[in-house]
Amino acid sequence: MISGTRFRFSKLKLGVLGLVGLGPVFLWAQTSSTDAPWFGAEVYIEPGQRAADIDTWFRRLKEANMEVTRIRLTEQYLRAPAGAWDFTLFDAAYRSAEKYGIKIYGNLSPSTGGSEVPRTEAQWQDIADYVKAVVTHFRQFKSCYGWVPVNEPGISRSPDEEFTRNAFRKWSEEQPPLGYHSHGYATFNFAEDRFLLDFNGWYLRKLVNEIRKYDPSGAIHVNPDAIFQKIAVCDLRSWTPFLTSLGGSAHASWHFGYFERAQYAVAVAANCEIIRSGAGRLPWMITELQGGNNIFSGTAPMCPTAEEISQWLWVTLGTGGKGAIFWCLNPRRAGYESGEWALLNFQNEPSDRLRMAARVAQTVKRDAALWANAVPVESGISILYTRESLWIEGKLTPPSIGFEGRAPGAGIKSALAYFEALGEMGLQARLQAIDDTDFGQASYAGRTIILSHQISLPSRSWKGLEAFVAKGGKLIVDGLTGFYDENGFCVMGDGFPLEKVFGGSLKEVQLIGNQFDVALLEPPLTLPAHLWRGTIQPTTAATIATTGANATAVRNHFGKGEVIWIPSLVRLACRIKRDYRPLAELLTREINGASDTPFRFAAIQPGMLMKTLQSGASYLTVLINKGPEKATLSLKGEAAARTPTLLFADLGGGLTSGNISIGPEEAMVIQWK
Repeated sequence: MISGTRFRFSKLKLGVLGLVGLGPVFLWAQTSSTDAPWFGAEVYIEPGQRAADIDTWFRRLKEANMEVTRIRLTEQYLRAPAGAWDFTLFDAAYRSAEKYGIKIYGNLSPSTGGSEVPRTEAQWQDIADYVKAVVTHFRQFKSCYGWVPVNEPGISRSPDEEFTRNAFRKWSEEQPPLGYHSHGYATFNFAEDRFLLDFNGWYLRKLVNEIRKYDPSGAIHVNPDAIFQKIAVCDLRSWTPFLTSLGGSAHASWHFGYFERAQYAVAVAANCEIIRSGAGRLPWMITELQGGNNIFSGTAPMCPTAEEISQWLWVTLGTGGKGAIFWCLNPRRAGYESGEWALLNFQNEPSDRLRMAARVAQTVKRDAALWANAVPVESGISILYTRESLWIEGKLTPPSIGFEGRAPGAGIKSALAYFEALGEMGLQARLQAIDDTDFGQASYAGRTIILSHQISLPSRSWKGLEAFVAKGGKLIVDGLTGFYDENGFCVMGDGFPLEKVFGGSLKEVQLIGNQFDVALLEPPLTLPAHLWRGTIQPTTAATIATTGANATAVRNHFGKGEVIWIPSLVRLACRIKRDYRPLAELLTREINGASDTPFRFAAIQPGMLMKTLQSGASYLTVLINKGPEKATLSLKGEAAARTPTLLFADLGGGLTSGNISIGPEEAMVIQWK
């Protein structure tokens, strides 16, 4: 919905650490928004492999309707014993890729002694030498499509090493005076967090500029991982000027700790939405999707089912992604992760997971023009997060938790609760950083912003939120949203900066317990709540919930818009209970624009997820049933006026008399003409 012009006041994104002095920025299309999606799997190359095996793996890609791969160009595997370069093994891979028409992203992997970034300036020069040798060698192959400058970029802590110390010193020298000082109070120092947000983009661009010295036209792609945590230190939108596409890793075993397995399809969808928002106008895809069993690696041991593979791929496409690459095709044989993660078995034969991926790819290939032009249908709903909320959580969260609301990631989990609830309503919401939000439009009629337990609203966002509501937008706020500014200063009480927008100020926050209720009035609706109950001192707002003589929820009309403010953790409580029906009822009556969405469920469908795209005059709906039973669905909107065609159903679901029948764990895709 509201992506576009950034309102971050700082000019550091252009000038910090001498970015503009690193050389020219090239913009080359990896794939455009009107190209058909593609699929692939990473081929892992390591010493000891035979050329015949490598050739077999590329043939398996071709047989599975896959067109792209990544190859990790590990420096230690490219070195002869005396230290000279030996590209023989990897040349075999690039030649086999040419033979079968497979495009290769070369994933740069220099030797850094286990460090994610150089330790010293001398080590940076070693990396630059590696980039020169590798890029100049492999760009000669027709199969060389482009480059991944670094796998899963973004450090979360600044190492106390020469290279980062020098970068931090220069960054500090270039900081402009702060325009806002929390009224002179002694606040937390978030210099390291702000530095990392800039440094991660700066270092990535530094690598890209080295690549561009030797390959000015190859595609440049990156894949941040653990996105629900790394959004604190990765400003994806600021990376787009030097990328041709954006991606991300989405490994259930590593990255979905905020979810149970039955929620993994929603986790992929939320992961995709964050990448989609960060990509802006660039095409994006999932660069690493878990393809096989993890035995000793990963946090949560699992082997994806064929049905989960189908769900994850269709959710990616349904969110607007241009494809996916699995980690990985063949099992590596030595070292960490040996014998794990693969789509092929040890006889180099396709697993049921690879066969399912091939089936999805073939479905897309059959209607390539339809999928090439498919774009997500916007609902007008945006769920926003702030990085400062994550930073402050990091400062304040104690080692002993006791309550979900005090655990790390409570703010992101609260936002995800809305995302899941809207998914069960059949509505597709944006999930994006507040800094990627355009607050400069003339009207926000029919638009809704949700701020769920975003404990920090930075001062640079106050005017934007005020403008959004004044120009007709609906703002739904819960939890301790806005309790702090960007420095951890509590802004509640006298001088609350959003008082006229919210229609009051917070009186007090009290711990009640793990579960309690907030009872809304007229019409009555009981919402579960968690941990804290906030009470409000209304000024212009109307009270819509009370406890004794205290207001616990208010509605405020401001300008042409409206704010609903419930300073209790109602969304997180719904997520804890795994019951979004009360939240869905609230959203049904409150969100702007939902009735205009062309396809949505007639009633909330627990465990269900729907994504809607438009392609020319047709619509496409992607349906995922994570519930325990077969479901019969009816859709509101344009379904009755259009003719449905079933494009994909992996477990026998179908269309009968205007209703949709979908089994548990089934993925279904319908075209509406």
